[in-house]
Amino acid sequence: MMAEQQAAPLVVGRVVKPHGIQGELVVEIRTDSPERRFVVGAVLGVLWKSRGTRPESLELAAVRWHAGRLLVKAVEVTTREDAERLRGVLLGVRPEELEQLEDPDEFHDHELEGLRAVRPDGAELGSLLGVLHAPAGELLRLSLPDGREALVPFVADIVVDVDTDHGTVTIDPPEGLLELF
Repeated sequence: MMAEQQAAPLVVGRVVKPHGIQGELVVEIRTDSPERRFVVGAVLGVLWKSRGTRPESLELAAVRWHAGRLLVKAVEVTTREDAERLRGVLLGVRPEELEQLEDPDEFHDHELEGLRAVRPDGAELGSLLGVLHAPAGELLRLSLPDGREALVPFVADIVVDVDTDHGTVTIDPPEGLLELF
């Protein structure tokens, strides 16, 4: 019998470095809702580059802001050395742990990945590889049929429809947008 495949965790943060000598971690936030993800008692998955005898999850014992940075203390991390071993790891949650979005025009990134990109007339543009969160706004990363990639601003004037039920995202790119890449 085949084991049930578990969905890949979704990244909500990255450990930047240790802070102090008691195992606190400086965390770079990679979620729109840090107030939900980084709370005392939350359990976050740890995504290691290689396997080993390391914690697979961290239970948050304390969370605070200091000088514009998020500092967290995990139950499993008690020394600076423990914290140093976590430098650079990604912290994540399982997709089923995400809350339902109230706005029908909002999506979690993983819901968009893999959608077919089409023009308003139905012509195939390629497929959606992912969403980049840039300072000026979100960009859709497309794989074009000729093997190139393109970045498309995720704004209503260009991305005119997202239909996750049918697996499509309709894009009406301004002239020259897809030729720039």
